Amino acid sequence: MIAAIPVYRPTWAALGQRIAKAMDIILHIGAHRCATTSFQHYMRQNADGLARCGIGFWGPRRTRNGLFSGLTPGPRLATGRDLQQRAAGRIQLGCARSAATGVQTLVVSDENMLGSVRENLRLAALYCGVGERVARFAHAFGGRVSDVVLNIRSLELFWASSLGYGLTRGMGVSKQQLLDRLTHGPRSWRDVIADVACAAPDARFWVLPFETFARQPDVQLAVMTGQDTPQTHAQEWLNATPKLPELHAFAKDLPKGEGRWQPFDATQIAIMRETYSDDLLWLAAGADGLATLITDPNKKLADINLPLTDLTRGQHHDHKERRLADTG
Repeated sequence: MIAAIPVYRPTWAALGQRIAKAMDIILHIGAHRCATTSFQHYMRQNADGLARCGIGFWGPRRTRNGLFSGLTPGPRLATGRDLQQRAAGRIQLGCARSAATGVQTLVVSDENMLGSVRENLRLAALYCGVGERVARFAHAFGGRVSDVVLNIRSLELFWASSLGYGLTRGMGVSKQQLLDRLTHGPRSWRDVIADVACAAPDARFWVLPFETFARQPDVQLAVMTGQDTPQTHAQEWLNATPKLPELHAFAKDLPKGEGRWQPFDATQIAIMRETYSDDLLWLAAGADGLATLITDPNKKLADINLPLTDLTRGQHHDHKERRLADTG
């Protein structure tokens, strides 16, 4: 009689420990309308070169192709299976395979980890369910997420871009009541940051402003990984909000013009800019220890002595600036 030989399979916790020793996992969670698509394009185009440096990449083409299916609440068939646990299993196996190929830093970039533009507009608020969502993703990666990266953007431009995005997807022109709700909404980036920090307390949390990093995906990746990064494909811009002439194909009652559609009036813009400034000041002051604001590493800080260009300014500079201002 042949004795049965027991087969021991590693638990997810044991597998996660192996992954943790071999690989850092960075969750780049967006936000939407903050050049995330351009960053993901840059990562795909440089995938081979980054792989030689030990940097792996999972983007929406992978994460939305069934990998994350079942992780977050939503309508689904009642099969009796624990879909969240099955999704965690797929993710853990994927991480193990990446680590086995020599990946030392895995960048997972998908802005839908935060939520959706449609839900933001429906609730007239920034990512109301982000805490639960990020907690689910952190758990699915076995609690081995080393860093979380969030891009933020000035609110009047974030909401204007979101409304333009919604317009191209049949959501119609926003009513004044919605614009007022967005202007005076109860949530700002500070609330989103606090929710994310509580959901992934063991990860380092970095906040990168759109205004600094939008057209610098190579610099953004260098900040994430601490490595030199390729500059090829760094200037390619994808998924920008259509300008007014293009948006007229979706709504005829938009204002005339050639530039960006800005549905908010001057007072609303001022209110949202002040809110964003308050958020940035809070971040610069340490964000209560929850997150770290990253500024442009290529920008030279002022020394004790001012640059010579500032010391030699005179009346001709003022006259030149007035002429330039008049042309706008």
